[in-house]
Amino acid sequence: MTRLKEKYNNDVRPSLVEKFDYASIMEAPKVDKIVINMGVGDAVSNTKNLDKAVEELTLISGQKPVITHAKKSIAGFRLREGMPIGTKVTLRGDRMYDFLEKLVSVSLPRVRDFRGVSKNSFDGRGNYTLGIREQLIFPEIDFDDVDKVRGMDIVIVTSAKTDEEARELLGQLGMPFQK
Repeated sequence: MTRLKEKYNNDVRPSLVEKFDYASIMEAPKVDKIVINMGVGDAVSNTKNLDKAVEELTLISGQKPVITHAKKSIAGFRLREGMPIGTKVTLRGDRMYDFLEKLVSVSLPRVRDFRGVSKNSFDGRGNYTLGIREQLIFPEIDFDDVDKVRGMDIVIVTSAKTDEEARELLGQLGMPFQK
């Protein structure tokens, strides 16, 4: 069992039950999954870029990502329906907790001029989305191997019903929100 999962079960869950006055401990919100999505727009002209993004995402997440395809054609972007344009990976269970712990304690503090993540990136149903401008903040990525700086979106899906519950959950798990 990962450290963050233990922390959740022993400290975070009981304090959430107390704060929001749940009838059962099973009502306390938990992190369901984390989806990391890397859009590779330049894969339209050169599919080698996509392979590199897949490789980097594999290193970061510790599992093999799937390639996402365009849903519809957009002439302005020279994009045909079904063309590969990105890659994403869904983490659950221990891998998810490992990634979250690494994100909070190692990667986010490495962001330049880091003042915390926005409190307002919740979607109204208790899910949190975080955009990262460069993949270099992850310790697994070797600076010399990077051909191009790519960003990614990290969506943390929780079972919380409201943003307030989700904010409390992530805050107690160590997410560095802005003051």
